Amino acid sequence: MVKIRKAEKINFRYNLKVYWEIARKYKGTMFFAVLLVLVSSTTHVADKFIFKVVVDRGTDFINSGLTKEAFIGILVSLTWAYIGIILIRSVSTWHRIDAVNRLDSSLIIDLKRKFFNHVLHLSHKFHTTHKTGSLIARMTRGANAIEKMTDFMVFNTFPLIFQFILVGASLFYFDIATGFVVSGIAIVFIGYSLWIQEAQKKSSIAYNNSEDLEKANISDIFTNIDSIKYFGKERAITRKYDSLSDRTRRKALWNWGYYRWFDSGQTFILAIGTLLLIMFPILRLLQGEISIGTIVFIYTSYSTLFGPLYGLVHGMKGFYLSMADFESLFQYIKVENEIKDKQGAEEIRIRRGEVEFKNVSFNYGKRGLLKDFNLKIKSGEKVALVGHSGSGKTTIVKLLYRLYDVDSGNIRIDDKDIRDFKQESLRGELSVVPQEAILFDDTIYNNIAFSNPRASKEEVRAAIRFAQLDRMIKDFPKGENTIVGERGVKLSGGEKQRVSIARAILANKKILVLDEATSSLDSKTEYEIQKDLEKLMQGRTSIIIAHRLSTVMKADKIIVMEKGRIVQAGKHKDLIKQKGTYRELWNLQKGGYIE
Repeated sequence: MVKIRKAEKINFRYNLKVYWEIARKYKGTMFFAVLLVLVSSTTHVADKFIFKVVVDRGTDFINSGLTKEAFIGILVSLTWAYIGIILIRSVSTWHRIDAVNRLDSSLIIDLKRKFFNHVLHLSHKFHTTHKTGSLIARMTRGANAIEKMTDFMVFNTFPLIFQFILVGASLFYFDIATGFVVSGIAIVFIGYSLWIQEAQKKSSIAYNNSEDLEKANISDIFTNIDSIKYFGKERAITRKYDSLSDRTRRKALWNWGYYRWFDSGQTFILAIGTLLLIMFPILRLLQGEISIGTIVFIYTSYSTLFGPLYGLVHGMKGFYLSMADFESLFQYIKVENEIKDKQGAEEIRIRRGEVEFKNVSFNYGKRGLLKDFNLKIKSGEKVALVGHSGSGKTTIVKLLYRLYDVDSGNIRIDDKDIRDFKQESLRGELSVVPQEAILFDDTIYNNIAFSNPRASKEEVRAAIRFAQLDRMIKDFPKGENTIVGERGVKLSGGEKQRVSIARAILANKKILVLDEATSSLDSKTEYEIQKDLEKLMQGRTSIIIAHRLSTVMKADKIIVMEKGRIVQAGKHKDLIKQKGTYRELWNLQKGGYIE
C-alpha cells in the first residue's frame, strides 16, 4: 500500500498526465474553445487597425489629400467593418464561455466521481488510517483546481499566445524596433512571474498541508462533540483549535507574501517597457518614417497586451495552486486496494450458508491475531464467539467480510473459497447488526431501505414492524420520514439498534453476524431487542460476538477464544460445568460484562 504523505514538492508531469486522462475525452470541446479564442484575439487587433486607418485617412483629409466624399465613404465602410468585428467578437465570446462552462462542469464531475469511487473501494485499513476531514478537503480543492486549470488555458494562456503573435507580427511589420521592445517586455514580464511562482511552490504546499490538518481536526472534533461536552473540555479544544488556526494563518501569510513581489515587480517592468515604447516610435515619427495612425496603432495594440499579460500571471497563480491541490489529491490514485478481486471473480449467491475457517492464520503488522484457526459452522447453526478483548473474535468477522485477507489457509462459504468471488458481492450476501448502528443523516425509512434498495414500501414497513420500530416512530411528528441526524444522533441507542435489526431483516441474507449487538443497551432494552434478535436468527446461519455471556446461552455452539485460538467449544449447559476459561468468565460476570 502506498502511504499518503504530506506533499513536499509538486510532480508537474504526473499531475498533468492525470489531468489529461480526465480531460482528453472532451478534446473536441477544448479545441472548439481554443478556436474561438483565436477568433476573439483577431478581432482585438483588427479594431485597432481600423482606428489606425481612421487617423491616417483623417490626417490626409485635414491636409487636403483626400476629398470629403471619399473620406465619408471610407468612414462608412470602416463603420460597417467595425460592427462586423463587434458581432463576431460577441458571438465567439458567448460560445467560448458556453463551451468552457460545459467543459468545466464535465471535468469537475468526472474528477469527483473518479476519486470518490476510487477511495470508496479502497480497503478497510485505508479508511481506518486516514482522516475523513483531510480527505474531504483534498477532494473539494481538487474539484476547484480542475476548473482553475481549464480556465487558465482557455482564458489566460491561449489568449496571450494568440494576442502576442498577432500584435507582435503587426508591430514588426510597422516598426521592427517597437516589435523587439514589446517582445522583450512580454518575455521579461512572464519570466519574472514564473520565477516568483517557482519560489512560491514550497509555501503553497505548506499552506495546503496546514489547511488539511486543520480541517481534519475540525471534522474529528465535531464528530466527538459528545465526549467534549461530557468531559467539559470546550476550553481545551478551543486552545487546540487556536493553535491549529494560527499555524494555518502563518502558512497563509508566508504564501501570500509572494504576491507583494508579483505586483510590484510587474508594475516596474511594464513602466520601463512603456518608457521605451514611447521613445522609439516618437523618434521615428519625428523623422517622418511612420504616421500618426501607426503611432496610435502601436500604443493601442500594446495596451491590449496588458490584459492578457496580467491574465496570464493571475492564471499562473491559479495554475500553481491547482498543481499543489492536485499533488495532495492525486496521491490517492497511487493507492491500490490491498484486497483485490482475482481475475475472473464471479458474483456469489449463498444458498445454504455453511461457513468454514480452514487453517486460517492472520497477522496485523507484527501482531499475530490468528494461528491455524479452524471452525465449521453448519447451515442454520447459531455459533457464539466469546473471550476477552483481543482474543480474535472481531478479527474473524473482518476476515469473513474480506475487510482483510488471510495470510494462510482459507475461508469457505458453501464449500467455496470466498476469494473466488467479488468482495462487494460477498459483503452484499451477508447481514450484520453491529454494536453501534451508524446511520446516515437521512430518514428512518431510507436508512432501513439502504440494505435493500429494491425493496417495496410494504417490505420496508414489514421490517419496521418486525423490529418493533412502529411502536416508537408513531410518536414522531414525521413517523418513518423523521431525519435521524448525523450518525443517528437524534435516536436513542435502542432505537438505533432496532433500525439496524430492520435493516438486517430487509436484507434477508442466509448468514447473519451479530457483533455485540446489545452490549451498549440498558437491561430492559437489551431484553426486548434480544427477543427480536432470536426471531431474526431463525433459519439463518448466525455468528454471534458477545461480551455478555447471558446473551449467548441459547446458541447451538459457543466457541471460547484466547489469543487467536479456540480453547473450549460446546453448549452453555456443558461449558458451565467444565473447568476452564468459560466458567471463569461466567463467574466473573455474574450476568454482566467480561472484565
